[in-house]
Amino acid sequence: MTRILMVCLGNICRSPIADGLLRRKVKENNLDVLVDSAGTANYHIGKKPDHRMCQTAQANQTNIDELRARQFTVDDFQKFDQIYAMDLENYRNIIKLAPNKADVSKVKLILNELFPDENKAVPDPYYGTQKDFQEVYDLLDHATDVVISKIKNGTIR
Repeated sequence: MTRILMVCLGNICRSPIADGLLRRKVKENNLDVLVDSAGTANYHIGKKPDHRMCQTAQANQTNIDELRARQFTVDDFQKFDQIYAMDLENYRNIIKLAPNKADVSKVKLILNELFPDENKAVPDPYYGTQKDFQEVYDLLDHATDVVISKIKNGTIR
């Protein structure tokens, strides 16, 4: 089984939608993959995703209502094969906790799947409009399509 973790700051906007999109696609493709999400900060532990992201997800046939925010921990390096950060700040926060180089190598920026080596950030829609939430959804929809392709061809295991 492949185990993938999506990580942003508070685990209420970007990482839950990446989680929900990938879960839906894993199920649609009948793949043996565990998907989860977390935040590097402890602001929203136990809370549902932001209502605006839940609405965006529902409008796009993706359900994230059952997800609850949790904080990234050093134990996640052992639990997951691939860890996707939504931006460089969170990437840096994750790798600071890495026990070794092998664990650092598990961490990647999600948008590098779409734009290799460009280190682009998934914009945080929290202080934005509904349009910003939809743009994040669309970006992560495309990025998770690439992740699914890589799982299918064995590039991600």
